[in-house]
Amino acid sequence: MMADSQLRNLPSVDKVMRDHRLDEILRSTPRAIVVDWVRRSIDLLRNKILAGDDRNEDLVCNEILQEVLSLSAADVGTRMRSVINATGIILHTNLGRAPLAQAAIERMVEAARYCNVEMNLETGQRNRRATRVCELLSRLTGAEASLVVNNCAAATLLVLQAVASGREVIVSRGQLVEIGGGYRLPEVFASSGAKLREVGTTNRTYIHDYEREIGEKTAAIIRVHRSNFSQQGFVHEPELHELVTLGNSRGIPVIDDIGSGCLHDLSTLGLREPVVFESVRAGAALVLFSGDKLFGGPQSGLIVGQRTWINVLEKNPMMRALRADKLILAALEATVECHLSGGAFAELPVLVSVARKPAEIQAQCENVCARLQPDQRLSITVVPCVSEVGGGAIPDARLESFAIRIVGQSVDRLALHLRRGTPSVLTKIQGGAILLDLRTVAVDQIDALVSCLNSRKCLHVW
Repeated sequence: MMADSQLRNLPSVDKVMRDHRLDEILRSTPRAIVVDWVRRSIDLLRNKILAGDDRNEDLVCNEILQEVLSLSAADVGTRMRSVINATGIILHTNLGRAPLAQAAIERMVEAARYCNVEMNLETGQRNRRATRVCELLSRLTGAEASLVVNNCAAATLLVLQAVASGREVIVSRGQLVEIGGGYRLPEVFASSGAKLREVGTTNRTYIHDYEREIGEKTAAIIRVHRSNFSQQGFVHEPELHELVTLGNSRGIPVIDDIGSGCLHDLSTLGLREPVVFESVRAGAALVLFSGDKLFGGPQSGLIVGQRTWINVLEKNPMMRALRADKLILAALEATVECHLSGGAFAELPVLVSVARKPAEIQAQCENVCARLQPDQRLSITVVPCVSEVGGGAIPDARLESFAIRIVGQSVDRLALHLRRGTPSVLTKIQGGAILLDLRTVAVDQIDALVSCLNSRKCLHVW
């Protein structure tokens, strides 16, 4: 009888929806979603009462509202919005890897409306999707022809299926990689219908290992760059030109999956990563790489190489399923233009971050600290730190940098407030302190970062 009485006192959905404490949520969230949260919260409380959990009548509505607020907070945490990346990880996978150049952003906005994605405006006739961006990619890399798909995994799948379905592809055992999300190369082989033929050992593979395995069923040789780990010590692998010489002598194409899409020699910065045009120049039939890593563009898979093989890929039925949409093509076109214009290190945020000097970052950190107005119980200093390239590129790279170090009573609490802010700020926690590595914070984000740090809910909530 007590349970029946408490159930009768449960408020209606309409009554809860009229509570002024939901006004802010309703301004930013569709009403239908909030109604669903209210219903779920009422149902949750109803089940607790039926299970014998007594409730004070005066607190019932408050409990329902608290549950709704909790559901709203969880929803906000997954809602797509702008983030200031103060982690020092340049290609942060959880933050979408490469931030786009301003030119690419503007081109995407323009293409978001009607646009000539498959029409030549000069002739008024239909043309092949991505015609211009593929021509620009070929010009940029020196390849005969190019192709764009929706990511590099798709590029690998398409190439293996089109070139080697039902036949064998030779690969070094030390290159059978797994990348983020459990993506494993052997599973891609299986999905494509190509048969994997492993050669060599985990740490040492020679050209004669490949030569011994070539047979009537061999369709291709593939070299895969280990983009998220490295091997050191007693290791050996043939150079690409050796594989190409062998492949040409047997009439077998060599596929080079180089991963990050580096277009520039970064050795002057103390970094080493395969460069696209070097693979093309070495004679690889097809070169595969990402558009959203060191290339600095949107998520996409880029394939450049010999026209004969690109034509084979274009005619494959999978191409329709793997093609990129107009927004990706628009951003990619602008990104390629940045590279071609010679302005990549000035216009592409990824390369700007990679090339920044530690002294410049230190000065920026000190400038930000001078503008902060923290609680006196906080300790805020500028300290040296190490940035990472991240995103499956140059795994050994350690870039000297500087960060703002904040020490107080509750590091986790401050990190939460910064993540919840507008804009959201993502930091790293190290040694019981918050670190804000400004290598990955754009110049035009500094004012917003200072405002977030000076807000009442950040440096004054300890």
